[in-house]
Amino acid sequence: MRIPKEEIYRKVLHVFSGSIIPSLILYIPLYCPRFPFFPINIQPKFYAPALAASALALFLAVELLRFRSPLIQRMFYRISGAAMRPEEEKKMTGATYMVAAAFICSVVFIDRPYISFMVLCSFIWGDAAAALTGQSIGRIKIGKKSLEGSAGCFILCMTLFLALFPHVPHLLDNWNNHVSLAMTIAASLCITVMELFPITIVKKYVINDNLTVPVFTGIVMQVLYPIIH
Repeated sequence: MRIPKEEIYRKVLHVFSGSIIPSLILYIPLYCPRFPFFPINIQPKFYAPALAASALALFLAVELLRFRSPLIQRMFYRISGAAMRPEEEKKMTGATYMVAAAFICSVVFIDRPYISFMVLCSFIWGDAAAALTGQSIGRIKIGKKSLEGSAGCFILCMTLFLALFPHVPHLLDNWNNHVSLAMTIAASLCITVMELFPITIVKKYVINDNLTVPVFTGIVMQVLYPIIH
């Protein structure tokens, strides 16, 4: 099955932004004290939440403006239309939810930015793998998604935790430079299952998984680490 070019563009954009945002959360507290333009009276760990909050405010302002102004809506669609799904014309985009998740993670895991980095990267990359795998070779349907897509998500998440994350500078300094196999499986399963079955509040209201999956997975990792590290 041929993957629509719009979906490829959307996922490439998500992966690109999904690498930058977690990197800022991880490295700003480490390197900002070296630069004189950062206020010295503020603890470095607060810079990432402040930056994420500013980005979220900007995204929400743009969303509000495009909903209220047809002109801005047309301009917005002209700029990012290829990365938008039809239902996002009248709803917030996945990118805004992703920035919101980054902000929440930067606050909840303010003393553990490495958790924010891992859950944001693994979800965004895993979500892209699920979509592209499912649309290309998906045959066994589970709701609107596919078993093959979920397998692609799980395999990619496992690969990130076992093969990539241990080599990211300073990421796992507090975890002896490795993620245990048990933690890897738990986090990868959490991401895969929640991506496949989004949280539903009422019958027709589904919370966007860009918001819920990183936060919930991070909490799971934080709770499990003293037990299975």
